[in-house]
Amino acid sequence: MLDSEVLEGAQWSPLITTSGDMALFEAGYEEATKESVIRFLTVDRNNPNSILSCVWSARENARSIREIISSEMWEQANRFYHLVREAAESDVILRNPHAFYTSVKMESHLFDGVAGATLTRSEPWHFLRLGKMLERADKTSRILDVKYFFLLPSPDWVGSAIDGVQWAALLRSASSFEMYRKRHRRITPEKVANFLILDRFFPRAIAFCLFRARESLRAITGTPENQYGNVAEQRLGQLTARLNYSDIEEIMKEGLHEFIDSLQLQLNRTDDAIRDTFFAIPKASAGGFASQKTLGQ
Repeated sequence: MLDSEVLEGAQWSPLITTSGDMALFEAGYEEATKESVIRFLTVDRNNPNSILSCVWSARENARSIREIISSEMWEQANRFYHLVREAAESDVILRNPHAFYTSVKMESHLFDGVAGATLTRSEPWHFLRLGKMLERADKTSRILDVKYFFLLPSPDWVGSAIDGVQWAALLRSASSFEMYRKRHRRITPEKVANFLILDRFFPRAIAFCLFRARESLRAITGTPENQYGNVAEQRLGQLTARLNYSDIEEIMKEGLHEFIDSLQLQLNRTDDAIRDTFFAIPKASAGGFASQKTLGQ
């Protein structure tokens, strides 16, 4: 393999790692190139996390609850889907990826804004925010972990000009560069990690997302503060308590990758608990009645 091909793979494969779908990618593609990675992450219908798959699922979900959401939300979800579908049927994505992905970001922001402006702060809105905050926390953690663990091939590069450029790129990929610079003059790994993990005021920081998710979960269940009524509340409460009593020195001493890896496992367990608590269909018992299970049994 030519050196240029190795370099290209090193540039594009971290994007697959960030998505958490490397096994699925390797099952369908021979190597990580610009074309294969863009196709997999953007228009591959066999990838449930591709942009096309996600906007299709969002549109179908919106269709099934049209009587609950606003007409403006449905119209935006429908418009978003058709924008991506039409782009997938042309060469516009490979020809001008920056313009396409910028439009995807703006359409996503527009849907979020429409939902915030037209949906009452009742149970549907809180479920929407709960899912959004958990997903955002997960993606921020993955972006941070990929930079720290995968992008620097040698420890000798730490603190180098390349390292600084990559940390700045990480902040931009999390839409946090300007807000970080308003808080800090210099870009350092510890300050970036602190900002993206523990900041309580930046809306893409993990702590911000998880505390907002906990607020919405409590609004849905009506459980009083400092109590939990189901496993989902218990696990999310444990996660926020961990962040509440962590500091960046402790995290860096433990190892940023190890901390994030553990955090992602807790996030996955929380996601599973939310699904089981609110969306799983109870299994019927032998007598034909749904079995019941209470916390602690």
